[in-house]
Amino acid sequence: MHTEHTAAQRRTLALFLLGGALGALAFLLVYGAAPLDVTNDAFCRGGYIEKDIQQHYAGWLFYRQSEPGFPLCIAQNINFPDGLSVAYTDSVPLFAALFRLLSPVLPDTFQYFGWFTLLAFFLQGAFGALLTGLFVPGVALPLLGDILFVTSPVLFERAIRHTALGAQFFILAALYWYFRCRRQDRMPGPGLFLLNVAAVTIHPYFVPMTYAVTLALLVEYATANRRWARPALYLAGDLAATAAAGWVFGLFYGDASGGSGALYGYFGLNLNALWNPAGVNGTVWSRLLPVQNQVSGNYDAFAYLGLGVLVALPAAALVLALRRRLDLRGLARRHWMLGIVCLILTLFAVSNVVTANGATLLELPLPGPLLQLCSVFRSGGRMFWPIYYLLLLTAFVWLARAVPRRWRGVPVAAAVLLAAVQVWDISPGLVQRSQAMAEAQQQQAFPSGLESSFWQEAASRYEHIVSLNGIQDDALHLALYAADNGMTTNDPFAARYDAGALDAARQSALAKLAEGRADAGSLYLFRDETAFLQAVEPVKDAAWCGEVRSADGSCRWYVIAPGMQDFAGDALCTRYDESYPLRLADYTDQLWNRGVLDSTKKTVCFADAPFTRTKLENAAAIAADGVEYAITGFDDSDPGWLMITLDIDDATVLWDKELETIQK
Repeated sequence: MHTEHTAAQRRTLALFLLGGALGALAFLLVYGAAPLDVTNDAFCRGGYIEKDIQQHYAGWLFYRQSEPGFPLCIAQNINFPDGLSVAYTDSVPLFAALFRLLSPVLPDTFQYFGWFTLLAFFLQGAFGALLTGLFVPGVALPLLGDILFVTSPVLFERAIRHTALGAQFFILAALYWYFRCRRQDRMPGPGLFLLNVAAVTIHPYFVPMTYAVTLALLVEYATANRRWARPALYLAGDLAATAAAGWVFGLFYGDASGGSGALYGYFGLNLNALWNPAGVNGTVWSRLLPVQNQVSGNYDAFAYLGLGVLVALPAAALVLALRRRLDLRGLARRHWMLGIVCLILTLFAVSNVVTANGATLLELPLPGPLLQLCSVFRSGGRMFWPIYYLLLLTAFVWLARAVPRRWRGVPVAAAVLLAAVQVWDISPGLVQRSQAMAEAQQQQAFPSGLESSFWQEAASRYEHIVSLNGIQDDALHLALYAADNGMTTNDPFAARYDAGALDAARQSALAKLAEGRADAGSLYLFRDETAFLQAVEPVKDAAWCGEVRSADGSCRWYVIAPGMQDFAGDALCTRYDESYPLRLADYTDQLWNRGVLDSTKKTVCFADAPFTRTKLENAAAIAADGVEYAITGFDDSDPGWLMITLDIDDATVLWDKELETIQK
């Protein structure tokens, strides 16, 4: 008995280490070693695949500059003056807290996202091998099944791009402990307990997933053994420890109920997700299957299984059914609660907005309070991931069992074929991810949009960036700029923030500007020109005021820079003075389209500000590109707006134009 126990322990250790090595190999083959250079932040600053990693890195930079305090992970210069937990910049709070303690001995440039992702891949492979090892014998066969987990398209869609969400080993580890404990008919131990606690220190989205599996295990144990006290105490203690960990790492600091994302339902799971190989930014994750249409935010619920799994799953099920070895009733009886939580997670992932291909089939209205509650996890499509990994596991296990035991070597050959077809099919996505990382290393300068000399001048003058409306253009590069220069920012670039406090602070700042009081240490930014024009007049003589553009014209900032009134500007700057250009207000609702009245296309609107009144009240015509359009009507009855009717066929030709007025 002791020998058998020792052999089982050796096998478990071998599966863990070899599976981990397989995961690490997958990381290195796709990303290379460049992300492991902690002084290499090229892929962080340039934006790997998309810009989200810039948010993660900016959060770390801000936190590293913050004074030590409790709770941990509060970056005081974000959401200034209140601060914000870097959990809401997805900066991997556990790692941020660790390296903040080590900051004095770290190099000036330091990023931990590469090593975190390598660790996530190692643990993905380690727990994937342990999980498959519960269902098939030996070491080689489980490792072949583990290839499905370490090459998971869902994993690669998130890794580095959404760094913390690359920790999908949490799901595999929870499933491993679930099946192991069910086989032994015992309560979960400290491993699953700590897993749930650790999940909240990495990314809160993993918490409902791991707890769903934990709940299934506890309920099935309690009903089978008619013991409810111990499972209830275990669950209560685990929840309390998880909440405490969340508090320690700042998840409950302040009010982080606001956010710039859509409400629950927007990021729902499309019904075609399992066979739709459409990744972000045009990535196609299949050599054979065509891209399917999606609706709104379905892209965030990406769940492509891969051709190998899509073929193996029904084929193995058919063979097992013909051999009368597919006992679905027995599975449902043994794992009934797991089935229930998987059904709930699937329904939550699909959401109240049911989509299939490019159509919305059904939209169920939800009461306001319930919608807000669900929006805590507004990217609900991610909740399908436990089911996704169960499908990968099922395809492998059923394929292994579909082969008669007397056919030696055939299960291994079948597993090799499954892994080969799977990797061959998804290889375009893996290659694209590898190329994107290689391109990130070649960047010498990052297209931040902050090319104007204005930004270099402002960096040495100001302590605070004060965003006075909306979220600024290219907010993530602006956040990196603020962090690099030791500035605070209230620009809401984080995934969550205190929207009420932000609005109150903005109103207070606007009131001071209206009184002609501009803080000498603050750089005021406006996203909307209308808001800028309504605020600028009282302080224009004590500041450089105007528009600053990016070199490609895609980003525009309207600024009030106290004390910089002598700044000469450059080709990317337009000073606010009597020659400042007039533009339509970029206003859209059910009647107006970017400042043009839809019904007639002859009436346009402008912000009601001293500048626009001076230009328009005594004007006879408006000119654009050398063409004059006579003014036939002037209406200022709507507070805040000036509406001008023109002798023009279609005023949309005035969109994005710099306009001149012809005086009477």
